[in-house]
Amino acid sequence: MSVTDRTHQELHEQAAEAARRYEDSAAERERVEGRLAAGVRFPDSPDALAVRADRILDRGGLSPSAVVADIHREAMDLPDANERIIDLSNELQAWSFLPRGVRAGATVARITLRRDGRELPHGTGFLVSPRLMMTNHHVLPDESFARRCFAEFNAQVTADNLPDTVVRMELDPGPFFAADRRLDFALVAVAPAPGGPPPGEIFGWNRLSVQIGKLVLGEKVNIIGHPSGRLKEIALRDNAVLVRLDDFVHYTTDTEPGNSGSPVFNDQWEVVALHHSGVPKKDDQGRVLRKDGRPWQQGDGDDAIDWVANEGVRISSVLKHLAGLDLDPGRRALLTEMGPDTGLDQGMTTAPALPTPAPGAQPGRTTAVVPGVTAPSAPVTVFPAESETAARRPQVGLRARSTAFGGRQHLVFLHGRDQQEKYPDDLRRNWTAGLNRGLTLASLPPLDPEDVWFPFYGTRLNTLVSGRESTAAPIGLDQVSAAAAAEVFAAESPTGSYERLLHEAAARAGMPQDGPATTEGFGSGLVGVLHRPLSWLAARSDLDEWTIATFLRDVDLYLGDSAVRQAVLDSVMETMPTSGELVLVTHSLGTVVGMDLLTRLPDGLDPVLLVTAGSPLGLDGVNERLLTRGPHQPPRVRDWVNVWCPTDAVAIGCPLEDERWGKLTQLAVSNGRDRAHKIEEYLGHPKAAQEIRGVLRA
Repeated sequence: MSVTDRTHQELHEQAAEAARRYEDSAAERERVEGRLAAGVRFPDSPDALAVRADRILDRGGLSPSAVVADIHREAMDLPDANERIIDLSNELQAWSFLPRGVRAGATVARITLRRDGRELPHGTGFLVSPRLMMTNHHVLPDESFARRCFAEFNAQVTADNLPDTVVRMELDPGPFFAADRRLDFALVAVAPAPGGPPPGEIFGWNRLSVQIGKLVLGEKVNIIGHPSGRLKEIALRDNAVLVRLDDFVHYTTDTEPGNSGSPVFNDQWEVVALHHSGVPKKDDQGRVLRKDGRPWQQGDGDDAIDWVANEGVRISSVLKHLAGLDLDPGRRALLTEMGPDTGLDQGMTTAPALPTPAPGAQPGRTTAVVPGVTAPSAPVTVFPAESETAARRPQVGLRARSTAFGGRQHLVFLHGRDQQEKYPDDLRRNWTAGLNRGLTLASLPPLDPEDVWFPFYGTRLNTLVSGRESTAAPIGLDQVSAAAAAEVFAAESPTGSYERLLHEAAARAGMPQDGPATTEGFGSGLVGVLHRPLSWLAARSDLDEWTIATFLRDVDLYLGDSAVRQAVLDSVMETMPTSGELVLVTHSLGTVVGMDLLTRLPDGLDPVLLVTAGSPLGLDGVNERLLTRGPHQPPRVRDWVNVWCPTDAVAIGCPLEDERWGKLTQLAVSNGRDRAHKIEEYLGHPKAAQEIRGVLRA
């Protein structure tokens, strides 16, 4: 029996198992359908409704002001309010529903099989990390079969109903392949085009979550896939969840066999399930029936079957299975790229994808090269345990070699927050790699990382911040929402300015100021003081609420606690040149630190260029608390370039329009999806790179 025959047989076995689960859950389905017929919109438990409503608000799925305006029209208790929130999220879709759907759809590809000299559409897959694609086990049963397949992105029509330009990428199971027949999933690496970036950096990827609250019974789901191998299609809105089992979910979406491996989305475009099988109608004898009511036979084709429902594998079950796999460090590192919400990074060491180390790399480090992935993404660097490396890889600032730029010019990179678990030499290489990408696009010669100064204050800042978090320390993604954490951060603010920062950022991002009173809420704070601005910022940017909340926390602590500010500046000054010309490139919190740093430079150091990227300096709650108060021309700086991305929530307040900032160059750039705040993305723009290289000699 050929592999394709086996996969076809497995598909029918999966359908038979789905039918058995469908029959076994008949009593629950009848209960749900009965309550739906009686007018109960979401026949789920009160706890499930409460968690779902909170997640909808927490993820920006519905404007809190719309919620308050609607449910205050009549007296409504908490369970009814939760149900109404879910109903509103199905009825009232913000304009962002459409572009978010387009963005999610870009991650979906047609999987095509090479067989006997032909290319046959075989199924659907979708990206779940920069380099990993998910589909069904019956689509990719093993590594050997996967090597005969490739992914076709943009297999679709454009807005003008013209064929789009299809991008083909090879499946590459060597670096990673995992599959399970019972859960009917396969996870495989996708090789980039020669010399190109990983596919996720082109088409984006879906951030999977192991958390609960993504779906309730009776709620709508949406599916994007390639039914019967056709160009990309979407099953939108006309469907509902019927039954939720431990590992599977049944829904009424109208799909076809080619949809195998498609993502099942909720209305916030979160993946809730992996579509894997239709549920065939059977007679009393257990025979599969055709649409005309006659028993189905081999040769009739799948299109003749009377499908009564569809079944998907719950994405949380897939993630729990992946968490239990025994993998080598390189493959484990690839899993961590799927993001923190997956729960796959607990106790894992994230191994960053880096260029191949130059000769003379530090001892004690081994590099496992991932086949089929080109630099700078190719190598996955695996570090020994911290106890073995602390002495050999100190987390201290790095000086440039004395011959860099003739010894009279100094290029300094100043990083932002959340760098405590990283190594300065890795960071310096990543920053330089991003800059070199921009220089290449600008037809300029690249730089050597060893010619760059890299002060490092990440560990010291984290120690100072952690020492203050007596209440916030135990907070985790699986315990409370970002809004709840923000309430803690506000309570611990040294000067009480955290809340002001958050509200100012949201106001500058367009949040209406005539919305509900900040004290309005339901139960455990469904609509709270800090929930609304957080959800507003997240919905209108490329950053999640946790990133926004913790970033503002660190900025607030740096500006509000003199001991934190002094320790950070002292740490930076430990690795700074003392004379010559200075080119200072700063990012994120580093732009705030950099502005303060300029007031402390020795007289012999001449700042010829300042670059601020992804900066919060436009917020009055930030610039008014600098050492040199308020908007101002940076001391002694000859030229200043401010680079910002409209979808970067940290750069809210840019461009810097207050005339007190003086003369500066403003560069608005468009960063890649899920990379709006990445420094490598900012430096990779040719105009930004050209500004830096233009002042450096040799």
